[in-house]
Amino acid sequence: MDKYKLDALVSPTDSPAWMSDLVDGDHFLGGSSQLAAVAGYPHITVPAGFVWGLPVGISFFGKAWSESTLFKIAYGFEQATNTRRLPKFLKTADLTI
Repeated sequence: MDKYKLDALVSPTDSPAWMSDLVDGDHFLGGSSQLAAVAGYPHITVPAGFVWGLPVGISFFGKAWSESTLFKIAYGFEQATNTRRLPKFLKTADLTI
């Protein structure tokens, strides 16, 4: 990051969200935050949009002690994209596949 004068790295947080599968369970495909967590580097995730009506996030990773910079970048992304939505609470769940 120093060599290329980067403030942060950016990545999709995870695969798109999935509907709960009451028979086979969840289908988690892995995320992007594990390496930062193991290495002890800061990471922040914010809403990035929706795929098939389900949320997806974007992650920003920084150098050690760069939390304030990541907050600024994440806040700027949220303000520029305005993708956050209030949750919708449905009376029933459509569990048909």
